[in-house]
Amino acid sequence: MITAHPIRRYKLMGQSKRTQPKRLKYKLKAIRTHLDLTQEEMVLRLKKFAPREFIDSGYVSRLETGKREPSLPILLAYSKLTSLSINHFVDDDLALPKRLPSRIQAQKEKKRADD
Repeated sequence: MITAHPIRRYKLMGQSKRTQPKRLKYKLKAIRTHLDLTQEEMVLRLKKFAPREFIDSGYVSRLETGKREPSLPILLAYSKLTSLSINHFVDDDLALPKRLPSRIQAQKEKKRADD
């Protein structure tokens, strides 16, 4: 009988860190400030699109300072919130469009979320 050797994670995934987008933290903060949201309000918006993910204001702060990298579900939540492709967040060569969802639209969504 042949016994299989366990394959260690580092053999499959590699040991080096993956490349992080350098401008992601600035883009995430720019979106929140453009929508005129506090970090707590941003948490509520993101939870609407990623209800199973743990998100708090500290997490949003760490994303905006580059201390954490968002998970894919969180990136998808940002994408749905802004109606932008994930490419806009992860590709440093792409700038955020000048026209993001308006603050008025954000306020309407905020009212719906509060109801």
